[in-house]
Amino acid sequence: MARYWAERNGAIAYRVGLGKEQAERKAGPKLRVAMLSYSFYDNDARVARYAETLAKRGDHVDVMALGQQGQPAFGKLNGVNIFRIQKRERNERGKISFLSRLLKFFIKSSRILNEEDRKNPYDLIHVHSVPDFEVFAAWLPKLRGAKIILDIHDIVPEFYAAKFKAGKNSLFYKMLILIEKLSAAFADHVIISNHIWEKTLCRRSVNGGKCSVYLNYPDPSLFHKRPRLRDDGKFIMMYPGTLNWHQGLDVAIGAFSMASDLAPEAEFHIYGRGDTRDFLVDLVRQRGLEEKIIFHKMLPKEQIAEIMANADLGVVPKRNDSFGGEAFSTKTLEFMSLGIPVLASATKIDRYYFNDSVVKFFNPEDMKDLADKMLLLIKNRELRENLAQNASKFITEYTWDKKEQEYLNLVDSLVNGKNC
Repeated sequence: MARYWAERNGAIAYRVGLGKEQAERKAGPKLRVAMLSYSFYDNDARVARYAETLAKRGDHVDVMALGQQGQPAFGKLNGVNIFRIQKRERNERGKISFLSRLLKFFIKSSRILNEEDRKNPYDLIHVHSVPDFEVFAAWLPKLRGAKIILDIHDIVPEFYAAKFKAGKNSLFYKMLILIEKLSAAFADHVIISNHIWEKTLCRRSVNGGKCSVYLNYPDPSLFHKRPRLRDDGKFIMMYPGTLNWHQGLDVAIGAFSMASDLAPEAEFHIYGRGDTRDFLVDLVRQRGLEEKIIFHKMLPKEQIAEIMANADLGVVPKRNDSFGGEAFSTKTLEFMSLGIPVLASATKIDRYYFNDSVVKFFNPEDMKDLADKMLLLIKNRELRENLAQNASKFITEYTWDKKEQEYLNLVDSLVNGKNC
């Protein structure tokens, strides 16, 4: 305990003006970091990857996130302290209900963050968006000298415009652009989740030197090739993730319905939750496919990795709209890391990163084309193996191992007052 307080006093001394070398001698390598995320930490691989990377090197990491029914309000996982400060049901039907829950989380996270910061000041606050304005919850730590990272997982104006069918000329959309600009200005650094969105963000809201791209890389400790545990004669297609409209699951269900009579061994397993789950379940029921298209609850990343590794084909059927077409899906990289071939919609973002040698593409929202590609991959084992082999080589350039040190350098540069 005495050593901990010596470290904290050293970090505070550096903030108020002691020389760098003197402060480092007092403080040692440990930083005190908080992360804010309107998500379920146990299922959010992106947030966990940052948090566990810092905890692994000895930093103190607190995460304030959502909790699920039955989970304790506080827990610890892989060295990370988790404050589950609010429950969430994914049943928002409109802008008001959605915004009210975001505001509730904003108020709670701000209060708890400020309380913790008063006890022991944070060096860094890493805020995960959606929403962008969550960054302002860190106002008190920022006044005390903490550095702020705004990490934009989904570019907010396009996300909400797609979710609530708002046009780019609407007042709603323009207000979100303004919030994006103000949030980015408040942060010391902005992280964005793909290169297409980086161009959009730097064009309208962020100076390029203040922005970095970090894809949602698979965790190599979980997503790696392993022996198969299945030998049941079935052909299992799988989708794991959020069940939102832009993910195109209704297209995949329609395509599977068209293909299933010609492939009686095939099943389609869907893992996750989201706004369209009830609609999708009804769609399957209407088609009489309850025994072939099977819904499962969302699982922790450790469990879902094992299940994905035993699938025969990963399906990523996103729409190519203003949001879905530019939203990078880490599911593709995760399936590749596990040695599972991928059938994906030829969206703008997927065409940017992948080619036909590593992914089998189908025309976005084209049920007939998707059904044809499903049948092709079900019947052609050689094609599946070629895709998986090529993807295994491709994925070596898209791993967190190659970006981990870059992130740590960014954190240390911000805290030590260097240009990033």
